[in-house]
Amino acid sequence: GVQAGRLAMENATGDGLALVGGRDFNLSQFDRATQAQRQTGSSFKPYVYTTAVENGMTPQDTILDKPVSFGNYVPHNYDNRFKGRISLLEAFADSRNIPALEIADRVGIRNVIATAHRFGVTTNIPAYLPVALGSAEVTLEQQVAAYSVFPNDGIRIAPRLVRRVVSAEGVPLYEAAPDVSEVVSQKTARTMMEFFRGVTSEGTAAKLRELNHPLGGKTGTTNDFTDAWFIGFSPSVSCGVCVGYDDRESLGDKQTGAAVSLPLWTSFMKT
Repeated sequence: GVQAGRLAMENATGDGLALVGGRDFNLSQFDRATQAQRQTGSSFKPYVYTTAVENGMTPQDTILDKPVSFGNYVPHNYDNRFKGRISLLEAFADSRNIPALEIADRVGIRNVIATAHRFGVTTNIPAYLPVALGSAEVTLEQQVAAYSVFPNDGIRIAPRLVRRVVSAEGVPLYEAAPDVSEVVSQKTARTMMEFFRGVTSEGTAAKLRELNHPLGGKTGTTNDFTDAWFIGFSPSVSCGVCVGYDDRESLGDKQTGAAVSLPLWTSFMKT
């Protein structure tokens, strides 16, 4: 059956709040939140746009969403339509593929991959353009830890499974020091937050408007609907959901991150 990996972390401290790696530990001990490498789909695009922002681009800059080819590679948008000249903000919110590829081509796909690695993605990613649309395989744990950098003003706190160990008498026996690093500047992080808010106000996750809460995030859907993602955050909690079959079977037609993972994310975040 379908397995959902779900992972949530507290922003600012990185202390774990919840980790769900499958449906039933007796049926399967494989932890899909920390062990499953899944294609990221459009949930990879924040690394493209972060690289763009670091190169001086802004959410208000415009880009052409039009038929294009890169050598023999002829990409398409999800809806097979083209919107013409649109802002980067709209391109990100609506998860347009052509603009993401145009940006990656402009800033250099190697630089985009270097950005992903800075955010804590450890996968060895080949330097070819379709990577910008999420062909790389990453664990949900890494994606959530990476995304938590944005509401954290550019500071990354590596996830840790054990915060501290105390004796029965309450004497501290062990404490894990947090691994803290600055991944991007506060200015870059706050600019990226504009993009994430666009997704939840008028983009692919606009359903979240009804919660009337400051939320941001990004949907992700892979080819043939094998993986559906939503990773996002409130000011205090970052949470990610990835849904897919262990054998990479399709979830079914139109089973996107917005259709499949966003409802799970919403129910968790409401609580």
